[in-house]
Parts: sequence; structure tokens; C-alpha cells
Amino acid sequence: MAENSSSGLLGWLDRIPLGLLTIGAVLLGLAPFLPEPHLWEKLKMLAAGTLKRPIDIFDLAMHASLLLLLGLKLFRQWNRRHRPG
Repeated sequence: MAENSSSGLLGWLDRIPLGLLTIGAVLLGLAPFLPEPHLWEKLKMLAAGTLKRPIDIFDLAMHASLLLLLGLKLFRQWNRRHRPG
């Protein structure tokens, strides 16, 4: 059974415009812009082993969520183009 891009488990992701998802990922990933983006701060905490408080873990997940969805969407588009057949 062939998967239609608008159906299946991730069909909703295929319907989100790439430009809108990109803008959202950049804005949420870099917010707040000053003094330092939260995503960068939380990734540094993760690398240092100090990301332990639930609020910090939630903050990392929230600021990285659209970036992860963008990566998944781009992978799905790339995979569709390079799939044999």
C-alpha cells in the first residue's frame, strides 16, 4: 500500500508549509535573543551535565520542538525524493 503524503501517521507534518515551519523554528530556537538563546544555554547545560531541573528539561524540549519537526519534515522530503521506484 503506497503512502500518500497527506495520510498516515505524519501526514499532518507534510501539510505544514516549509517556510512557516522554518520561521517558527528559528524564532523559537533563538528566543530570547538577548543575552543568550535558551536553546543554546540548555544545550550547554546538557553538555556540562547540569541540566537536571524539570523546568530546564521542559525549556529545552520546548525551544527544540519546532527545530526537530523541521528536521523531520526535511528528512521526509529528502527520503521521498531519493526513494527507489
